[in-house]
Amino acid sequence: MNVLVIGAGGREHALAWKIKQSPNCNELFIAPGNAGTATVGANLNIGVNDFEELGQQVLDKKIDLVIVGPEEPLVKGIRNYFASKEELKNILMVGPDEVGAQLEGSKDFSKAFMVRNNIPTAGSLTVTADSLAEGIKFLSKVKAPYVLKADGLAAGKGVIITEDIKEAEHALKEMLAGQFGAASSKVLIEEYLHGIELSVFVLTDGKSYMTLPEAKDYKRIGEGDTGPNTGGMGAVSPVSFADENFMKKVDDKVIKPTVNGLQADGIDFIGFLFIGLMNVNGEPFVIEYNVRMGDPETEVVMPRIKSDMLSHLAAAAKRELAQETLEIKPETATTVVAVAEGYPGSYEKGRKMIGLNNAFKGIVFHAGTAHQGDQIVTNGGRVIASTGLGTDIQSALDQSYENLQSIQWDGMNYRKDIGQDLLSL
Repeated sequence: MNVLVIGAGGREHALAWKIKQSPNCNELFIAPGNAGTATVGANLNIGVNDFEELGQQVLDKKIDLVIVGPEEPLVKGIRNYFASKEELKNILMVGPDEVGAQLEGSKDFSKAFMVRNNIPTAGSLTVTADSLAEGIKFLSKVKAPYVLKADGLAAGKGVIITEDIKEAEHALKEMLAGQFGAASSKVLIEEYLHGIELSVFVLTDGKSYMTLPEAKDYKRIGEGDTGPNTGGMGAVSPVSFADENFMKKVDDKVIKPTVNGLQADGIDFIGFLFIGLMNVNGEPFVIEYNVRMGDPETEVVMPRIKSDMLSHLAAAAKRELAQETLEIKPETATTVVAVAEGYPGSYEKGRKMIGLNNAFKGIVFHAGTAHQGDQIVTNGGRVIASTGLGTDIQSALDQSYENLQSIQWDGMNYRKDIGQDLLSL
């Protein structure tokens, strides 16, 4: 089977790395990929939203299966584009259509879906510039901290949480005035949920589904969960409090109602559902949906899957997922993300990386890297994710950090406290 993975980050490197292990994988392509994906397949220099060229390469390279990694091409309708072309409509694809992708593409759409299907979630109000006064009134009624979410895609940075009501009011005005461009033309004000976060990943063919290993990620740039939100600074899987009892609640109260709700709404959803949850006194509440795998969570989920991931993906695309059996390794996986100086603000690209060949423990997944001649250089804010495997969190973390100590570039930064909160549980 010839496979195309669309995307350029750590998520796509982890997916490609896992797919390449399948005996059913013939040729593997990644578009546009990075310096890491080039070690497991062939990179194609095509942007993730260049549907026409992607479609042409699918034909030229005789691709059988397309895996869409990031959210943007899904929200922009890559599945719809393929379905509209006679020569592409029968190509297998993992990723929902434009309507299904609104579960991530619009916080307002997503929240309405949850409410309609009785899925536990925080109370909220969606505000536009015309209803600003109503939004400020709603803020005065909810308890701190105050949560503001840009309705549309904002590269993982469209969420503001503050304890100060005046800051919340100011932030709401700034967001509606265009702080995140069109993404914040509508803003969701949400009640804050007190608890511990985790991410649950589901692969579905629209009717059947399999629940992949859960993970906990760390979004803030600073240790102790301080500073601005990022795309993710690390992750751990499994999550100690996500025991059999809790995961049964997740299945009964969240996953089944979500899959049933998609069917009831006539949304033909083939792909990943990433469910961001909060454990509130032992009960799962949904914070958000994403319609693709998480990053950096994929870098701990894929190494824990024992069975043939390509077989699962192809079965989902063919609507035959019920025939598949997921096998999970008992090991703990941790990943620590090393980022560019200045991230999540402005940062320089093109800084030379050294020591990548000295990382012998676990796996180093590339995110923002590129080749510059024979040299590998930084090419993004989140540069690499160092994944360790062990019998417990600490032994896995030891691998993750040992690798990072052997890799260097000017301005390299990473958190030293990933997973420490789970060690104390």
